[in-house]
Amino acid sequence: MPRKVKYGVDFDIDEEDDDDVWTDYSDNESNVEVEEIENTFKADDCTKADDCTKAGIWRCSICTFDNDEGIVACDICGVFRHPMVNIHSNGNKEAAVPNKFNACPSDDFVSSSNHFSKVTLKDNFEELSSSEVVRNKEKLNVKPKTSELESSFVQLEKDEQLSICENTRSSAVEAKSENMMCSLDKQSVGADSKCSTNQIKAEIATRRSQYRPEKWMNGNQEGTLMQLNLAIVGHVDSGKSTLSGRLLNLLGRISEKEMRKFEKEAKLKGKGSFAYAWALDESAEERERGITMTVAVAYFSSKKYHVVVLDSPGHRDFVPNMINGANQADAAILVIDASVGAFEAGMDGSRGQTREHAQLIRSFGVDQVIVAINKIDVVEYSKERFDSIKGQLGAFLRGCGFKDSFLTWVPISAMENQNLVTAASDVRLSSWYKGPFLLDAVDSLQPPIRDVSKPLIMPICDVIKSRSVGQVAANGKVEAGALRCGLKVLVMPSGDSATVRSLERDSQPCDIAKAGDNVVVCLQGIDVSHVMAGGVLCHPDFPVAVATHLELKVLMLDVAAPVLVGSQMEFHIHHSQEAATVVRILSLLDSKTGKVSKKAPRCLTAKQSALIEVMLDGAVCVEEFANCRALGRVFLRAYGKTAAVGIVTRVL
Repeated sequence: MPRKVKYGVDFDIDEEDDDDVWTDYSDNESNVEVEEIENTFKADDCTKADDCTKAGIWRCSICTFDNDEGIVACDICGVFRHPMVNIHSNGNKEAAVPNKFNACPSDDFVSSSNHFSKVTLKDNFEELSSSEVVRNKEKLNVKPKTSELESSFVQLEKDEQLSICENTRSSAVEAKSENMMCSLDKQSVGADSKCSTNQIKAEIATRRSQYRPEKWMNGNQEGTLMQLNLAIVGHVDSGKSTLSGRLLNLLGRISEKEMRKFEKEAKLKGKGSFAYAWALDESAEERERGITMTVAVAYFSSKKYHVVVLDSPGHRDFVPNMINGANQADAAILVIDASVGAFEAGMDGSRGQTREHAQLIRSFGVDQVIVAINKIDVVEYSKERFDSIKGQLGAFLRGCGFKDSFLTWVPISAMENQNLVTAASDVRLSSWYKGPFLLDAVDSLQPPIRDVSKPLIMPICDVIKSRSVGQVAANGKVEAGALRCGLKVLVMPSGDSATVRSLERDSQPCDIAKAGDNVVVCLQGIDVSHVMAGGVLCHPDFPVAVATHLELKVLMLDVAAPVLVGSQMEFHIHHSQEAATVVRILSLLDSKTGKVSKKAPRCLTAKQSALIEVMLDGAVCVEEFANCRALGRVFLRAYGKTAAVGIVTRVL
């Protein structure tokens, strides 16, 4: 935690070409063919003398090659020694000089050649019945008046063709069924690789549905408060760190001795009003610049919750740090500066961070927000100023998707300690405000839903390495499942296994950490270089996906320039950040119905919803939003602003 397709080739046969191949000859052509048959037979009789001149061999009539007597077709040109007779459907006979490659051995029928396709389309071998085979035999028994050798050859060819017909019936049916299955596969997934990917996804989904947590995961820890991760967000200089430090001091998490030390150091630097902020802004650079640069983590307890405070930076240059840390939040306090001009600056569309932070926390999945209107003392506790801010900001928050029932408005003064952990003591505020004070509003938040019934998932926010002893500690929020000492875990994206050596929650050792807990996990049995921020600890049997090509459903925010194919953007997902390129804009979506309104638009502009594909420079741990919300929320930034928020719909 910071302290801070392959595509198959379809052999389509043109129907017109098929008809041309299989059209029977006309009667006039038949007369010519009969003459050709007689001439062929006469020529054959003439060649018999030559065949007999040399014992044991016969000469090919085409290439004049001398072949052995036992060979029925020429070894050179493939022409048969004696002609065959083709019987047409009209009863006409045609003499042909068949080629041995036209005899269609059984291997040819298994292939996907055009010849096989035409033969099966014409003769329908896969649909031949026994009666049709008999009729074919009767037709093939009709033969010309030839010599005994010719008769035996014709009978041989007839038997071969009948054998081919019978042997290829099953193979033709199998080929047909395979083609049908191939066609169905192509319609559903488009390629063999996608088929295998979908099968793997289906397998993983089935295994996840069958997963059952162990008994120790479901046990309730008596005497412990439910943990609530509370993000403190808002425009720069709105008083977020001062508010956090003041709460910690009032609730006993910072002693008076420590506070006097901070006050003394702040006065020496000429920043006396920053004393409470310095309780969380610990680095020298943060104190020098007077701004929060990373997400600071602190803890306090209320009556109902053990609260993890995530004090987020408000400066626009450090929004990526805010995203990486505050996306663990279950609820948020949106701090507003009530002083004249400050609220308006935060709502400015170009530089104000109130708007951007509100949009971001909504995209984190946070729906419960306490709007703390700070520095109300500067405007003399004015009810009119409070109502004015509530009216303007409320309309914007409703536009972001927040519901009025989940919004709590609390006027406070962090410096004057008004309405923080007790009701306001100043009569100017208590005279018109009758609502809850800030700590009471925190206790009124609905408890977040924790899912321990799913396999372990813990995104790694920060890493503490100790190379000397070979140990490494990973810090983050357990999003699903549970952890305990001695448990084997898988560290992604490296894919290495490790053993949980110890657990810490709120700097105190603990035996078990469940979904929702923010913990430090000390690992052993793994190279320290293989554990990194942006990685994920997961169940060994359920590794998370690692990918660079994703399909996203995004909502464009107030972008200055349209997003085109090829646009370069910053891609943020849980605690990981990568450079990304928009490779496809698939479609625009209707903002109300979610249905496709336009396919393949040229660009995306403000307030549009769309399906896009992005390619990342480096791989990230990711899951589809439907499977894991924490690993499926994404943020796209460009030109120093958040351009779009969205979810992962498909891992490609």
